[in-house]
Amino acid sequence: MADLEIRDLTVEVEGTEILHGVDIDVNKGETHALMGPNGSGKSTLAYAIMGHPNYALTGGSITCKGEDVTAMTPDERARLGMFLAMQYPTEVPGVSLTNFLRQSVSTVRGEDVPVRQFMKELREQFADIGMDEKFLQRNINEGFSGGEKKRFEILQMAMLKPEIAVLDETDSGLDIDAVRIVAEGVNRLSGPDLGTLIITHYTRILRYITPDKVHVMYEGRIVQSGGRDLADELEEKGYEHLKASA
Repeated sequence: MADLEIRDLTVEVEGTEILHGVDIDVNKGETHALMGPNGSGKSTLAYAIMGHPNYALTGGSITCKGEDVTAMTPDERARLGMFLAMQYPTEVPGVSLTNFLRQSVSTVRGEDVPVRQFMKELREQFADIGMDEKFLQRNINEGFSGGEKKRFEILQMAMLKPEIAVLDETDSGLDIDAVRIVAEGVNRLSGPDLGTLIITHYTRILRYITPDKVHVMYEGRIVQSGGRDLADELEEKGYEHLKASA
């Protein structure tokens, strides 16, 4: 059984079926890319994996580390080792980045992390990802640029140490330098203890991250799977030719 196993998944949003029988396996130590045109259902899959209440699972199953997570809340999935980096991180006025991260880390680890130990870890991760420590005093994403918001998502991933991470269009809205910095952060965290599903519309982040497998979603279905060369083919041909496969 795969560490993340999605079987025949159907998902509805406000009564409309968006995903129609999706199958994907992701194991720790693997990096997968999920590509597809806008509106194909990629973000719906990401939110369904993490249990967003607005995304109703009407069929199939999601299993993580051998446990059926279908009925689990998002925080229960996080404690199991699942993580979602959102496409559009929201500002949370009045909640400091530092306090939020300490509470999140303590919750996931199941124990209150001492302040001194936590701050040591946090400063190390700030240095690794190239974020200025002035952000320690800032509220979550408040006044952050698009690139800073995405780097904060990677910082959360580094601190929480998930076993399965879903990155929903982490490269969206970023210039090429910011894409490279975010990709370097993902590569730094990759290893035998982490399985990653990178959701993207474009191939540019895959210039810096080499996926083990590439899947293509079209109209709520996985229509192709293959290696890195599949992403190159999509860059050359675009998505229009996928209509015949759907």
